[in-house]
Amino acid sequence: MHDLPPLARFGGLLATDLRDVTSDPSALDSTGFWAVTADFEGRLVCARFGDIRPDPVPAPVPGAWRGPAADRWSSSLDRSAYVAGVRRIREYIAAGEVYQANLCRVMSAPLPDPASADVDALTSLLARGNPAPYAGTIRLRAHGVEIATASPELYLSRDGRHVESGPIKGTGRTAADLLPKDHAENVMIVDLVRNDLGRVCSTGSVTVPELCALEEHPGLVHLVSTVSGELAEDAGWPELLAATFPPGSVTGAPKSSALRIIEELETAPRGPYCGGIGWVDADRGTAALAVGIRTFWIDREAPGGPRLSFGTGAGITWGSDPEREWAETELKAARLVALASGGPLPGAHETTHDLSGGTVR
Repeated sequence: MHDLPPLARFGGLLATDLRDVTSDPSALDSTGFWAVTADFEGRLVCARFGDIRPDPVPAPVPGAWRGPAADRWSSSLDRSAYVAGVRRIREYIAAGEVYQANLCRVMSAPLPDPASADVDALTSLLARGNPAPYAGTIRLRAHGVEIATASPELYLSRDGRHVESGPIKGTGRTAADLLPKDHAENVMIVDLVRNDLGRVCSTGSVTVPELCALEEHPGLVHLVSTVSGELAEDAGWPELLAATFPPGSVTGAPKSSALRIIEELETAPRGPYCGGIGWVDADRGTAALAVGIRTFWIDREAPGGPRLSFGTGAGITWGSDPEREWAETELKAARLVALASGGPLPGAHETTHDLSGGTVR
């Protein structure tokens, strides 16, 4: 297998010349520029690069990315299992065990040419077909990390002691699709993020500068809030990650109850999906980590051979309609999966193709 050199791309910067790889979050408080990925299940990989330079994502090269055939995708939860899961979460809500829980599924498909599969080539397609504010790439094949994200959601940014989070809750094709349920969902998660940041921020410094702002993204709209605070003097990256991970917008509230329900109902690990993906510049004291949504990753250890994976999900509340929540997971996946498979993009008002497939093999 031709081993492509390690690299990372974030915000118009290209990082090469890999110097160090560690799972110790305290390294992020030391020196250097780090690419960071934290799996939803907690695996942390921090890679320090020596050469950081401005470099826009290159234009796609025809044939450089060979994605899975559109009909080869399968899902960890098919439509009936997902709808049943939504109903089960509503039962938990009725019983007072949780207010909201995120129910996700992992889609995957075999790679037609694994040896030449390069997430950086996929990044070029995503940058043109689905631009995103927190798009990024981490290619560390020797360390089992090959990620291309088109995330619209900020998990954590940092500028000195100032930290911010930008939870997304509420999704529709257009603003007219958004329901009171979407606003309620967002406010619940804002409260959770405030509490998480409050554990490591100076007393009284946590504020909500923006609540339920409407953001437009390719093919859909989101409600986005901003929560900010000033990190306490005795808190660094280990404490900040411990207090806030996994991100509240992709777990639920209360987080501990939601995580227990996720463990019960989901049949595949989320991996980089719903984790944290981004960069930390320890020298400048700045950082931007995205929530790992709208994210592809290559799993070279998958049974049956290397696969490309992608996660999609929805926040479930008492006001959730099970079929509508399934449709939301389809909406979030349709455009990106089409890009990765080289197929036509869904139009703004088309019915999305049913991507349910069967159980992941």
